[in-house]
Amino acid sequence: MSDSFSSTGQNIGTGALPISLDWVKRLVSIDTVSRNSNLGLIEEVRDYLTKLGIVCTLTYHKSQNWANLFATIPAADGRAHGGVVLSGHTDVVPVDGQNWSTDPFVPEIRDGKLYGRGTCDMKGFIGAALALTPDMLATRLNKPIHFAFSFDEEVTCAGAPIMIQEMMERGINPDGCIVGEPTSMRPIVAHKGINAYRCCVRGHAAHSSLTPRGLNAIEYAARLICHIRDTADSFKKNGPFDELYDVPFTTAQTSTISGGIAMNIVPAECNFEFEFRNLPTMDPKPIFAEIENYAHSVLLPKMRAEHPNASIAFELISDAPGLDEAEEAAVTQLVQALTGDREKRKVAYGTEAGQFQQAGVPSIICGPGDIDQAHRADEYLSLDQLGRCEDFMRKFMHSMSVA
Repeated sequence: MSDSFSSTGQNIGTGALPISLDWVKRLVSIDTVSRNSNLGLIEEVRDYLTKLGIVCTLTYHKSQNWANLFATIPAADGRAHGGVVLSGHTDVVPVDGQNWSTDPFVPEIRDGKLYGRGTCDMKGFIGAALALTPDMLATRLNKPIHFAFSFDEEVTCAGAPIMIQEMMERGINPDGCIVGEPTSMRPIVAHKGINAYRCCVRGHAAHSSLTPRGLNAIEYAARLICHIRDTADSFKKNGPFDELYDVPFTTAQTSTISGGIAMNIVPAECNFEFEFRNLPTMDPKPIFAEIENYAHSVLLPKMRAEHPNASIAFELISDAPGLDEAEEAAVTQLVQALTGDREKRKVAYGTEAGQFQQAGVPSIICGPGDIDQAHRADEYLSLDQLGRCEDFMRKFMHSMSVA
């Protein structure tokens, strides 16, 4: 192992390891795939912070099976409002169908890398924050530091808004937010919005020898899917464009589809899911409105001419807003100064940073690990990246200390 440093600046090759390693392992060992409850992790973190004298607030999903955790380390004068949020999601993506070399929920170090589901996305950042909490408490802060750990970021982005609303109702009003998604510890100033929908096209069943008596739901779903593709092609050709993104235009795609029950039956129903990822400078509502209008104004009259009970229905799955660049924001200037990296970067993947920004909290993304490792079999976080995250947090604490 070469060029690897711990939070104290010691070369890891000499035997020193990041002090947050134990916490990251503990977090990874708890299976928090989005479909599963995250309460075991949240309650362990709550108990740890409570023993340190930190007040934690939990906000729950309506089922009570998932919870967010918000905690505040007050400023030296006792203030809890303002300050900076360190934000991370506690859920991870499934491992189903992936060929892992080892148990994804039994973290293992090999060749200077910590393997396990969520090491990179994004329990490394959360673990570093928790390990350094005693240092934060020992620092005379001029502004508070907040932890915001959410549920269900990977599927619907439904957890963070509940936590953010409660935070604002209590008058916390942070000055900024750092979302620790994997960026190789490089600042990211903007990302696209994610808008996902489920569509149900209902026709009428009939024997396949009597097709005029039925209404083929799959065929009309296919027409709508082709229209979504045409919409995507239009964005690709006509823009608007932002060349700082690896894909510099708004995209759209259909991702899943199911319909029909037998070859000799005209299918009565077809369901599919689609998404579009808009540049944050674009309002996503007109994009969906155009797709919906095509379905209801163009396709549906043709369908009902064949059968009066035909229908097309849409269901919103998630609508996480994009993060628009705000380079003048103090939190952006802070992170760029602490990392020594002022290059402007934008990404196509989504995060909760846009949700904080939408609530009036300027946000930036910066965390350990390479996004290319996220969601894959044998996901890993290099110990070098974890050490760099600790170094960043120490500098962050110093920047927040009373002069």
